[in-house]
Amino acid sequence: MRKNVMNKFLMLFVLLISLMGCEKYFGDKTDIDFIDKPVFQARDVAFVPIQPFLKGFNNPTDIVAGFDELLYVVDQGTEEIICFDEAAKQLGKIKIKGVHHIAQDRSLNILALGTVGKKVGGVEYELSCIYRIDLAIGEQGYGLQNAQVIDTLIHPFYLTKTFKLSDAEVKFTDISVRADNGYLICRTGVDNNVSKLGGPDDAVLHFSKTDELITPINISLSGGGFYRDYFKKPAAISTFCQPPQITAGGNGSFVYSSIDDQSQIKTRIVDYLESEFGSSYTPRNLPTEDTSKADGFLSESNKFGLPKGLAITGDGSNYIFVADTEKDSVFQFTFNGFEGINPPPGYPSGKFIYSSFGGSGAGLLEFNNPAAVAYANKILYVVDKGNARISRFKLTTDFQ
Repeated sequence: MRKNVMNKFLMLFVLLISLMGCEKYFGDKTDIDFIDKPVFQARDVAFVPIQPFLKGFNNPTDIVAGFDELLYVVDQGTEEIICFDEAAKQLGKIKIKGVHHIAQDRSLNILALGTVGKKVGGVEYELSCIYRIDLAIGEQGYGLQNAQVIDTLIHPFYLTKTFKLSDAEVKFTDISVRADNGYLICRTGVDNNVSKLGGPDDAVLHFSKTDELITPINISLSGGGFYRDYFKKPAAISTFCQPPQITAGGNGSFVYSSIDDQSQIKTRIVDYLESEFGSSYTPRNLPTEDTSKADGFLSESNKFGLPKGLAITGDGSNYIFVADTEKDSVFQFTFNGFEGINPPPGYPSGKFIYSSFGGSGAGLLEFNNPAAVAYANKILYVVDKGNARISRFKLTTDFQ
């Protein structure tokens, strides 16, 4: 009986939000046929969709909740970064060649991963690059509509003057900002020789706030051992430095995901550790079998297919979201790797409540190739790439 009541509540709630998102909800009759399509999970606590979807995109690939409290969406199909406020009103956009992923630093610059045409030895190549975009240049005021590119870092010339044919195969796959305005980048390629300058192409790179390469990140294991080739096809990355600006911090630790077919554990937390002997990066050992606390785990074997999107909440809850393009699902985990959310006060069980959701399709709780996730003010944003839309969700417990 309780589950039936909750299902009816969720259906009514979606209807109300949908009506509020229509310009003529007190005028023309609203088509509510979509209500019969989704199949809601029978849960007391769950994410519910907020309507309407954000549409009008060609091939959306990324979304970022900015430190300026705005939202930035990347449409790779039109090579644009588009800015929205939290009411989903478009504020401006800028065209950037080959753009596919972005980040915003705490100085409110946009860092965009894209491509640039460059002639090397008389041959024109399309090379991966990092664009730095200033949102406050000139006297026209702050905003993406007035922004300008002020710097471009091109692979491999941020590292060396030498160019090899394999450098044209290198791709930057994701970027995330550290608290000191440095940033981390996932890089993939075909030359994974650990002895070459700059290390293997498959790597996570640490850049300074002045766009200088500090180092490819090497991994120290707690049981001993040192690896320069730890990262295999890294796809997504997120540091713990997240908006809002007033509480953003983090010591350099991060979460990353891999789409390597040979990797059974495709998403890991990597801790940055400092001591009197120096600093190091070490993968965190997370629980994988304690089903008395949760039904799933971030580091369990074969949990993910193609985890291409990551986000960490910056509101103190430290939840980790993973978008899996193969499973058409979004997963939620705690900072300690348990799947689910903390139960609300008075809940009959102390076990983490399963909150992951999805499924293939175009329904309210379905996805087609979810490529990225973001989180701001208790709203979860999902780039539903295959459906060319941005979906928005909120937990039932987060409504007043």
